[in-house]
Amino acid sequence: MKIAVSGKGGVGKTTFSATLAHMFKEAGKKVLAIDADPDANLAAALGFPDLKELTPISEMKELIAERTGSEPGTYGSMFTINPRVDDLPDALAKEIDGIRFMTLGGVKKGGGGCICPESTMLKNIIMHLVLARDEVIIMDMEAGLEHLGRATASGVDHLIVVVEPGQRSIETAHNVRKLAADLHLKRVSAVGNKTRGKGDEEFIAKELPDLEILGFIPFSDSIIEADRRAVSVYRHSPEAAAAVRPIFDKITGHSK
Repeated sequence: MKIAVSGKGGVGKTTFSATLAHMFKEAGKKVLAIDADPDANLAAALGFPDLKELTPISEMKELIAERTGSEPGTYGSMFTINPRVDDLPDALAKEIDGIRFMTLGGVKKGGGGCICPESTMLKNIIMHLVLARDEVIIMDMEAGLEHLGRATASGVDHLIVVVEPGQRSIETAHNVRKLAADLHLKRVSAVGNKTRGKGDEEFIAKELPDLEILGFIPFSDSIIEADRRAVSVYRHSPEAAAAVRPIFDKITGHSK
């Protein structure tokens, strides 16, 4: 199963992605979690002990130069648009609690849609992960779905938009849904996060009438504390685990 998780910054998509990764792993699946958001926080949410060890792939200048034939940051020069990437997940992925993960990083020059060695490298890695790998792939995406293209999207089984009860988050969810439709993604759903009761849940459901709502994750001090301490949300927030469990069952088709 290949799952992409999107949403406005700060809504909790990384917390959700990390918790989902743990649940797939405990269900006996091989899991590769991908941080495809330039504001990378997935490693901390998974509980990786030393974040200083992690270098986003977009910042691996020598590797990108070797695979693309062009120095990163060089525009207007020739470089291959199909660099070899099939060996990189096994070579570069780190592991915590039986979950393997990679941090892609972002392209800092030339705009989000630039055709440059860095962006070409990242998009080819995503394409390989989605179309050629046989484990569960969970991608923590930026709101714009920048790394997904039409060819890649054909292999994504489920796009989940994480939404908090606020108009800016709702607007982002509508934009993501439109992008998903343009890419012909198979299944698009939403998860409500940081809800404080039925009123918030009803607000999200009312504002997103055309999206399947998988469930809601209530506002929790333990989630905030886990984030503050950069420890595993799944291990240190039983509230998060309890709320995501029925959502996981719906995703995997085990709900009653």
